[in-house]
Amino acid sequence: MIEASGRSGQIEFDGQYVTITRRGFLARATHGKGEKRLHVSQISAVQWKPAGLMINGFIQLSIGGADRQALKGARTVNAAQDENSIVFTKKQQPEFERLRAALDQAIAAQHAPTPTVGAVSVADELSKLGSLMQQGLITQEEFDQQKARLLNP
Repeated sequence: MIEASGRSGQIEFDGQYVTITRRGFLARATHGKGEKRLHVSQISAVQWKPAGLMINGFIQLSIGGADRQALKGARTVNAAQDENSIVFTKKQQPEFERLRAALDQAIAAQHAPTPTVGAVSVADELSKLGSLMQQGLITQEEFDQQKARLLNP
């Protein structure tokens, strides 16, 4: 479990779900008391702005591609008002960097192709076709057509 506490709330990630909670005066003043829980598959992107010496940073979760790019200078203000964002200070940033890395990895895993059980390689297919041709079950022309199909999907 990765936890990070910022100025406008807290966020936890257990590998499957992200939970955003609002505790403390500033968090409740901007968003009210409550909790929001999202499955990692719902998150389409993670926007990130690092904190500076005098400027807060934020992490913002995009849900279903619904994103708007704020004007320069207004991004942190807009993030502070977004229910899917947490604003953090320079001191709090390392926790949020760990969280961001874990979220990026989990989102990428959601989009990675799943290997098929019993998948046959191109080399195996070509070997089988060569064997069929040697046995006289397919012609050289049929072999060449199938080879072209396998090598140029």
